Amino acid sequence: MTTIEQQIQAAGADKAPRITPDDLAANIVGEHYFTAADGVAGAFTNAQVAQGRGVYPDEIGQLKTELRLLTFCVLVLRNGFTVTGESACASPENFNADIGRRIARDNAVAKVWPLMGYELRSKLAATPASFQDRVRAEASELDERITKLKSFTSTETFGGLPVDEQERMLAQLAAMTDYSACLAERIQAFNA
Repeated sequence: MTTIEQQIQAAGADKAPRITPDDLAANIVGEHYFTAADGVAGAFTNAQVAQGRGVYPDEIGQLKTELRLLTFCVLVLRNGFTVTGESACASPENFNADIGRRIARDNAVAKVWPLMGYELRSKLAATPASFQDRVRAEASELDERITKLKSFTSTETFGGLPVDEQERMLAQLAAMTDYSACLAERIQAFNA
């Protein structure tokens, strides 16, 4: 049996930027598992401690069986965002903790794919389509930096820099201005 990834590669559908299983795996920096019973026990313990009482293990041990059959997986992504997956077993006799964790993880991973796809699509949409659009975008960014650097050269902070550093920054500004003029000529040629 071939995997979806193998089918994508065999079909040649891997030529443009896309999210691969390796990309997804690299985006997961942490994973945590617990049952609903674990969550209730933790909440109970925190409440007991907040009230200044000790934790009574017999009270935690009386948690309902149903809560022990619901497994959660929390995936922590590289940017700090968290995604959850769940797995519920209908019959206590069929419950297997390892299988529950695996299903919960698979369900959490299924939620990561669209998030990463959205992020990639946003990046692709922000990339200009033609080289002319890229030149226009570059010129716009450069002009914005020129404006900021020109403004900075009139500040007290600039005046307090060593003269050598001031001269380098002014040389940078002159080079950026020349570069901007070159880009402006190219853009004008596009429109001719």
